Amino acid sequence: MSENKNNVNQNQTEELDMNHLMQIRRDKLAELQAEGKDPFEITKFNRTNTAGEIKANYEAFEQKDVTVAGRIIAKRIMGKASFCTIQDCDEKIQSYVSINDLGEESYKAFKTWDIGDIIGITGFVFKTRTEEISVHAKEVTLLSKSLRPLPEKFHGLKDVDLRYRQRYVDLIMNPEVKETFILRSKIIREIRNILDEKGYLEVDTPMLNTISGGATAKPFITHHNALNIDMYLRIATELNLKRLIVGGYDKVYEMGRIFRNEGMDQKHNPEFTTIELYAAYEDYHDMMDITEELFSKVAEKVLGTTKITYQGQEIDLKPGWKRISMIDAIKEVTGVDFNEIQTDEEAVALAKERKIDIPDKTKETRGDVISLFFEEYVEETLIQPTFVYDYPIEISPLAKKCPKDKRMTERFEAFIGGREYGNAFSELNDPIDQYERFKKQVEARDAGDEEAGMMDEDYIQALEIGLPPTGGLGIGIDRMIMLLTDAATIRDVLLFPTMKPLNNEK
Repeated sequence: MSENKNNVNQNQTEELDMNHLMQIRRDKLAELQAEGKDPFEITKFNRTNTAGEIKANYEAFEQKDVTVAGRIIAKRIMGKASFCTIQDCDEKIQSYVSINDLGEESYKAFKTWDIGDIIGITGFVFKTRTEEISVHAKEVTLLSKSLRPLPEKFHGLKDVDLRYRQRYVDLIMNPEVKETFILRSKIIREIRNILDEKGYLEVDTPMLNTISGGATAKPFITHHNALNIDMYLRIATELNLKRLIVGGYDKVYEMGRIFRNEGMDQKHNPEFTTIELYAAYEDYHDMMDITEELFSKVAEKVLGTTKITYQGQEIDLKPGWKRISMIDAIKEVTGVDFNEIQTDEEAVALAKERKIDIPDKTKETRGDVISLFFEEYVEETLIQPTFVYDYPIEISPLAKKCPKDKRMTERFEAFIGGREYGNAFSELNDPIDQYERFKKQVEARDAGDEEAGMMDEDYIQALEIGLPPTGGLGIGIDRMIMLLTDAATIRDVLLFPTMKPLNNEK
């Protein structure tokens, strides 16, 4: 009890201190406004260069006049001369500020400015006696007043939960975070470049749909007032993209937000970014090839190598990934050969023997048990890039059956570091088969499975028009970025991850 009381007292003290500091800053702003010097009335500032440009090309800038702008992150007042450091979009740079250059009134005003204020500096570039590239200020301008203090400079913003909630402060206090999101942008750009060069057309499909389909997931439901109908935020882009293949496009892709009303953990956020791509007259083997190419080329282009380290594991993304069927992968790890287990009863008995829980009676099938065995024993062992192919039909409602074993489908998932990064099919284009599989999804949904798909009559009609043999691939962009930036959690690669409001007691 005493520890909790001390924590409450400390929080109350910190809140009082913060309120006092904020009031001081508001008083300073009020003084400026009374003097007709309101910084918030400034609408534009003509900056000539960034700190990064100056530091990277010092010889070209030496003794030249520049105008820079940024946030004050450090300040040393030394009588008639001072130093301050500002941080802009890509770097920090020091400035020497003196009463002789600014005049008494401007220098006096400068000394009252606070850490966090945004200022502009005009002056010439030089090096100090300690060889630090700096700007000798001739003029300084207050561009925006920071009314809330930044975290104490030596400790920064370390509270992980608060960093995600206040990403704007996180980016200021932890520059390495900014670098992660610069890499994110570069990775996305390179993915697009590769697909564009291969002749894929980037398209946009609806985020609001009258049917939830294309994946096994619980959707978010909203209501459209004008139409007076419930609608679903998309859980996948698959069905609309395949409609476009029916319509005559040979290669399409979409990169965008997906929404799933499910749990949150290190790998999952309710909204996330995926890319799905579809190519007519190709199959899942072609999708393996392009998956290797995307990961290896993006890593080479953005990081300069295909050899990476993820959470202490050394991984090589170069093409030539291991390819193994799901049944063979299980046999390789456990010694169990599901080719020798032919009935549902045998499979369920084996699961019980191994103490593998089957959470749903409707899923007591050989195919579901194969999937559970794989998840339990195999997935975490797949450290180097591996394609696991030929999945049970029970868990693959949109994939073509394997010609040699109709109980399995031409589907693969890509695994790296024990995690799944991509999912692909030889797409099911038989409308009769697809209708029957949709019916089974509807039955599962009626039995209480909120993640099961719905009947999509229009998609069946599209297949009846005719979908050519097609290969399709989906990759989780956020997970790919986690891999290439060595991020432990998905929240580290989302600028604004979903967070429960602090004032929400529920």
